[in-house]
Amino acid sequence: MRKIIVLSMITLDGVMQAPGAPEEDTSGGFKYGGWVAPYFDEVYGKVMEKQMKPADLLLGRKTFEIFARYWPEHEDGWPGINDVTKYVISRTMKKSDWGNSVFLESLEDIEKLKKSKGSDIQVHGSGKLIQLLLKNDLVDELWLKIHPLTLGEGKKLFDNGTIPVAFTLMDSSVTPSGVIIANYKRVGEVKTGTVGA
Repeated sequence: MRKIIVLSMITLDGVMQAPGAPEEDTSGGFKYGGWVAPYFDEVYGKVMEKQMKPADLLLGRKTFEIFARYWPEHEDGWPGINDVTKYVISRTMKKSDWGNSVFLESLEDIEKLKKSKGSDIQVHGSGKLIQLLLKNDLVDELWLKIHPLTLGEGKKLFDNGTIPVAFTLMDSSVTPSGVIIANYKRVGEVKTGTVGA
């Protein structure tokens, strides 16, 4: 079975929308695009380089369209991106000029993909897709970059539809600019108790 790993840049209030550039995703009137830039230091860059090793991708349609406009001409920033398989969940999009793109239509298609043989699958961006994965307990790992700011508006990682599940911290660090890098692994059911009992 293949692991599904969600990689997300988020604010303290969970916003994940348009971290990379002002024009990346202005839907809903979002005006803070590019909010990651002030925090992108050398340590952050090394973490990104390590996490952006070639791996198959599972993307929502909007994120796929953003990636397909940019990465084919900028592979030097993400070596191997054009060679990996890009799985796209969409009911409307059926083809793309970006090589190695495979289109999925349903949750069942994602479940079949997860059960297939192959490398781990990374999910970048793709807020609605992540909500679907979390709601259906299909996320094996969360690789989060938590930035020291709040935006109050915008698409959020944990918006609605998550189910109670427990994760354990696998690795963590803090960049000089104050970004918490935290990688979590799904471990089981939520446990409860009384503090101090």
